[in-house]
Amino acid sequence: MEGIEADLLKPFSRVQIFDSSSWDISASLKDVFRGSGGSSSEANCKIHIGYEYKKGALSFYQITPGTISDRGFSKNINQQIKSQDLFLADLGYFSLKLFMEIDQKGAYFITRYSPHTALWSADDIKRIELEKILQHVWGNIYCQEVIMGAEPKKQVRCRLICLRVPEQVANERRRKLKRAAQKRRRTPSKTMLAMCDWILMITNIPEELLPAEKIYPFYRLRWQIELLFKQCKSILQIHKSATGKENRLRCELYGKLIVAVLIHRLHGFLNAQFWNTKQRELSMDKFWKRLQERAFSFMRLLIKSTKQAMLYLYREIECFIKNCFKLKQPSRLSSLEELQSPLKHLAFDDLKYVSISSFDCYKHALPAS
Repeated sequence: MEGIEADLLKPFSRVQIFDSSSWDISASLKDVFRGSGGSSSEANCKIHIGYEYKKGALSFYQITPGTISDRGFSKNINQQIKSQDLFLADLGYFSLKLFMEIDQKGAYFITRYSPHTALWSADDIKRIELEKILQHVWGNIYCQEVIMGAEPKKQVRCRLICLRVPEQVANERRRKLKRAAQKRRRTPSKTMLAMCDWILMITNIPEELLPAEKIYPFYRLRWQIELLFKQCKSILQIHKSATGKENRLRCELYGKLIVAVLIHRLHGFLNAQFWNTKQRELSMDKFWKRLQERAFSFMRLLIKSTKQAMLYLYREIECFIKNCFKLKQPSRLSSLEELQSPLKHLAFDDLKYVSISSFDCYKHALPAS
């Protein structure tokens, strides 16, 4: 199947985005899908999904108990990565071992930097005190070749790219960080508070393939999997089940996942076609909703005749597809448009789209209770 073509996507055979989502289920399933217990549920189900962005396909999924952390699950991801792939994930999957294995395969990664991870200068192998360095940076971007990790067998050579955020975003991050620390009866360190001024990214992609000015638009592609989970929950109701039987629960989940796979195959094919020929993108949210409106009619026809049902689906897609295009905003390019557009100097206002929810990258740095 043809995939999306954009200038900065060309070096990568696949763009693999990984994330997970969990929800509480019947307490009678606590022996199979264990939850955290205490104030949380005794039974919790978690699904890990891999989304291949260029073709818009669900490339991998696995159902686990809610107690399996993203970082603990990261050892399974290496099997899904091939040479020339690009791996995108949030801090939950941060693992030096995984990054090292990806690099050894000739694949690439982009993720946020975990503030407590040791950094060494790639030139003279000296420990980097990042806070002190950033205090003396006057511009809005700072880059350095680094070696990440304290253990020699788990060290990864990569690029550290620091992007300054607007002051109002930094202040909101600090307020959230203080509130989160207060709930755990902790006090955030001066270093953590200072790092709220920056987005800290790491990648092993060389500068000639990915200039520093383009790393954040590239990382924003990760939000596609957040939209995927939103549709799976709001439309397919993947997180809702009244059963207390394991086999029934798995049948419900796999049935809904099959539907999700088919819809994303269809969306991915059409999205690539329209982008490659007309530079237009199909909204995932609009596409799901239009299909949902026609789902009952499609299912009634499917019971009678597969051929009639498919002819109905083809006709309806041709009719509603024009209402599913993303609206173009001259003042703000989409992530894909950013990756296709010519390089430009990164101005301060270019980071105004950074959501305050990016505080999430710092909550992992809070010490354990």
